[in-house]
Amino acid sequence: MTLWGGRFGGEMSDITRRFTGDTSDRRLLPFDVEGSIAHVAMLGKTGIITAEDADILTGGLRDILDTLDEFEFQDTDEDVHTAVERRLGELVGDLAGKLHTGRSRNDQVALDLRLYLRTAAAERVAQLRSWVEALMKLAGATADVPIATYTHLQQAQATSLGNHLLAYAWMAVRDMGRFSDCALRMNESPLGAGASAGSTLPLDRDAVTTALEMDRPMPNTLDAVGSRDFVAEYVFCCAQAMVHLSRLAEELVIWSSKEFGWVSLGDEVSTGSSALPHKRNPDIAELIRGRAATVSGDVTAILSLQKALPLAYNRDLQEDKRIVFHADDTLASALEAIAALLSGIEFSPPGPGAETSALDIAEAMVERGVPFRQAHLLVGRLVKMLEDDDRSLQQATTADLAAVDDSLSPSDLELIDPTNSLSRPNASKSRGSQAVRAQIDALRDFLQE
Repeated sequence: MTLWGGRFGGEMSDITRRFTGDTSDRRLLPFDVEGSIAHVAMLGKTGIITAEDADILTGGLRDILDTLDEFEFQDTDEDVHTAVERRLGELVGDLAGKLHTGRSRNDQVALDLRLYLRTAAAERVAQLRSWVEALMKLAGATADVPIATYTHLQQAQATSLGNHLLAYAWMAVRDMGRFSDCALRMNESPLGAGASAGSTLPLDRDAVTTALEMDRPMPNTLDAVGSRDFVAEYVFCCAQAMVHLSRLAEELVIWSSKEFGWVSLGDEVSTGSSALPHKRNPDIAELIRGRAATVSGDVTAILSLQKALPLAYNRDLQEDKRIVFHADDTLASALEAIAALLSGIEFSPPGPGAETSALDIAEAMVERGVPFRQAHLLVGRLVKMLEDDDRSLQQATTADLAAVDDSLSPSDLELIDPTNSLSRPNASKSRGSQAVRAQIDALRDFLQE
């Protein structure tokens, strides 16, 4: 079944039917029916169709909505809209032909997709919220575990493992905000825009908008049916969240290696090798890292899809659903998988190297009045002298300090233990357990809001 054909004398070929048909939109079924119910109610209230006809059509649509699990698509259904009208005809007869009054598939699919993504955004926010809560729990348990931070993948300063994990919690908070903002911007109704320039019928766009709990009708009909920036924004939200997960996944891959030995993954979230009996592979983390690349590609795809389209609707836009569904599905499954990966993880990171205290020494010199640039130079010389002597900063002596410069004090040797730096008053506020507790409280307040 198609929703057109009167101006054609011949039948569409099987090749054309296969190539132009779209099965990716079938997940829009409940949203298509929801939009249709609101549209029919408006048609009845405005007198465009009789109240009796509106009641019959609404009854048939509600039957479809109540039996979604039993809905059967047919190979001849051109798309989800066709399938709904075909099924409605089976339920109420020829009256189903009035369903499409004052409407085009162009504004219909734009509405369906907005309704779908509005719901999907709320689901992703809920998943991200759970992810933040899981990271908060892990951070609380590891607030006193000292590790090295890394810049350029070289040890930099000491911090706590809890502080490190909370960095990802704050990334997820921003991801939540992006999805919420995106949902607000897409919550406009394109229905009533028709194929491109509206209808001569006395449609009440405000009534449909209110019924669907949307904020307003879209002011410009060409924009309503021809724009997909809301889809591109949603895909970007998915991609950015996947990139954040991928960064943690990369660290878990590194941390689980024998060379690092920071974490041990449970049997239930690990895989083995078909050739190497000893292997325990972090496949979940690797696949998240790999799938982040495909969602990043979805951003390019949805932008490229729009870049050369004249107004208003073009069939190219049919491809937007495949792109956004892939991005959304990938993120949803990745959030589920990484939560499982961390649920049974065991951390055993080695302590940070003594050199991570180098900045602490330089800042102690600053407090004694030494210009930071000079302090930086002198501590660097101390580290270099010890390296040349095949010693670490931990092995420095008062004689070593004196050999470099008398502005270095014997009290600086007390700063060399990086573990102690986490408990120093000022440092604890930014990287120790005090900082972790403060951040957990702030995250808890945010989630309660």
